[in-house]
Amino acid sequence: MPKLILVPVPIGNLGDITLRALETLKAADLVFSEDTRTTGKLLKHYDIQAKLVPFHAHNEHRMLAKALELISSSDTAVLVSDAGTPAVSDPGFLLVRACIEAGIETETLPGPTAFVPALVNSGLPSDRFCFEGFLPHKKGRQKRLTELAGETRTMVFYESPHRLLKTLGQFAEHFGPERRVSVSREISKLHEETVRGTLTEAEAHFAAEGVKGEFVVTVEGAAG
Repeated sequence: MPKLILVPVPIGNLGDITLRALETLKAADLVFSEDTRTTGKLLKHYDIQAKLVPFHAHNEHRMLAKALELISSSDTAVLVSDAGTPAVSDPGFLLVRACIEAGIETETLPGPTAFVPALVNSGLPSDRFCFEGFLPHKKGRQKRLTELAGETRTMVFYESPHRLLKTLGQFAEHFGPERRVSVSREISKLHEETVRGTLTEAEAHFAAEGVKGEFVVTVEGAAG
């Protein structure tokens, strides 16, 4: 029976990949890849030969039918993103849903994802939290921030370097400047850093030190 396996890959340090993920990639007939160049480097590092098929945010809608055809004609197909777990703020959801609707078995391996270490390392409550991923860039952004102002659970966001200062400033405006925050960047990479403090302090830190890398922003929930 055909099967699609979602395989998490390292978010930084290549040593973070699991043995099971390596075994699955080695056994795969084809690998759907967000960026074949990035995945190609990973596979080359571990001496894995696999057929790579581009599957990313810009082609996933038009590729669905073809992807299902390829999966149906293979024994084991794998989906990976550039980093972390597929479908978590990355392509994957549409393909998983389409496979389920088509009666194709799916499986997701446990493995790296950026928000978990950032949340645990933040020092903020992690027993109850909400994962927001990337906020809308324009349409719906202000509405979402207003809705989240009263959220009592710890909130976790992804953010790009060129929007970080804007986002921290908007958080301070909507949540209050003294709300606690933990900003993690370049998790598991050489220049990994976590900055904790108030939203005002975090914004000042990155305004002075510069903004480089990929970020996970963990924000304290509102007082209950």
